[in-house]
Amino acid sequence: MATSIQISENLQKELVKRKLSDKETYEEVIWDLVEDSRELGEETKKEISFARAQIKEGAFHSLAEVKKELGL
Repeated sequence: MATSIQISENLQKELVKRKLSDKETYEEVIWDLVEDSRELGEETKKEISFARAQIKEGAFHSLAEVKKELGL
């Protein structure tokens, strides 16, 4: 069910600044803000920890290496 809300002109201007494209809706902007404020899930925390360990071990490819491999 859709609903309408009232916001100040200042908030509307701030939401416009946060749009990634002209076609992005205010709802999408607000959801992005809500997601940014949420706590990371346990699985995501584990994946970040694993990725950091891989980087420390040198188990990654630099952008230059990937470009060279792909012939770019």
